[in-house]
Amino acid sequence: MTDLQTRFQDIFAPVIGYDTTIEIAEGKGSWVTDVDGKQYLDFACGIAVTNLGHRPDDVVAAAQAQLNKLWHAGGAFLYDSLVTAAEKIVDVAPDGIDKMFFMNSGAEAVEASVKLARKVTGRQGIITFRGGFHGRTMGSVTYTTSKAKYRQGYHPLLPSTFVVPFPHPYGWGMTQEEANAYALRELEFKFTYEVTPGEVAAFLVEPMQGEGGYYPASKEFLDALRAIADEHGILLIVDEVQTGFGRTGDWFTSQVYDVRPDVLVMGKAIANGLPLSGVAGSAEVMDAWPAGSHGTTFGGNPVSCAASAATVDALRSVVPTVPATSEYALGRWNTLKDEHSTIGDVRGLGLMLGIELVDREGNPSAEAFKAVESHAREAGMFILNCGPNGNIIRFIPPLNVARDDLDRGIDILADGLAKFEA
Repeated sequence: MTDLQTRFQDIFAPVIGYDTTIEIAEGKGSWVTDVDGKQYLDFACGIAVTNLGHRPDDVVAAAQAQLNKLWHAGGAFLYDSLVTAAEKIVDVAPDGIDKMFFMNSGAEAVEASVKLARKVTGRQGIITFRGGFHGRTMGSVTYTTSKAKYRQGYHPLLPSTFVVPFPHPYGWGMTQEEANAYALRELEFKFTYEVTPGEVAAFLVEPMQGEGGYYPASKEFLDALRAIADEHGILLIVDEVQTGFGRTGDWFTSQVYDVRPDVLVMGKAIANGLPLSGVAGSAEVMDAWPAGSHGTTFGGNPVSCAASAATVDALRSVVPTVPATSEYALGRWNTLKDEHSTIGDVRGLGLMLGIELVDREGNPSAEAFKAVESHAREAGMFILNCGPNGNIIRFIPPLNVARDDLDRGIDILADGLAKFEA
């Protein structure tokens, strides 16, 4: 055990789990370097945060310039980076998103969006979708059902929260159409047996589930939610904390599916690694939230906002390239699926792809993931898993990853699969 590892163990609560004890000294682009000088291809991206890779020059320059002017305001006064970042984000957001405000983390933004929905509608019920991940604070973990362990020991959770299925066609052994029909039928049963639509403030949904297994929704499913929401005066809150800022092939997955959110939740890649999140919505919804109904000390930090504005500017030339890179990566993964029985499914959007690993009987195989991850680590590469069984590779390279690095990463994982199968 190194000195840093010993100090960490002595001072840090064990509740925070780290994927590795490797000590990283610096990162640049798609790569990080440990204290011994070994380089690793980083396809974890800080859990889909560093969409531009580590330390992009323009974002670093913007943050440094702001740091030399003002680094905290605490809601006491206005400053340019706050407004500029909001203007740039709203400019690339889905149609109908007019106004926003900033928070610190995705979980905090989710909680703010629920407070907004309850305040504006005068209703209390929230419908969330099984397999969704919306954070791990006391409020947001109520809406998180990607793994039961995240809720273990924290009951009772917030009342008036209702969970319905999200379409998982591969996991259920159904077609997409069958999975949609089943999930929507269960939603109708929820209205019939548990809560009337007039008591529901909002649907809270990821357009592509992240932690829950990298399951994309279909346009048909989201269109159906939009129609039901309109029929009953329910707000549609779309949680794009992990899927936003180019990750799934457009600025937001709402645009990929051409579905209009009433409220849009964002975080992670919003400032390419500096702590920031946001809640945005139509002017009608946002203006109905009275002054003083919510607040924050650090949300909209001047330095984070400057980094966010620079991130949006840098992504303008990157986001249009994601579909082609995605098509190439999907092509390679689908070829590998034909070659490796351990790959049960390849799915996703943009550069947010889930590679589901299974055993000989087709059951989820965490063992396979651990073997591939270990091989990747030895070969100089970081990856993460997702799904309740820990068997799905999150394939989330930086959006501007070089083609050579993309191929190198896929080759390393393919070699790991072949080694495991042998």
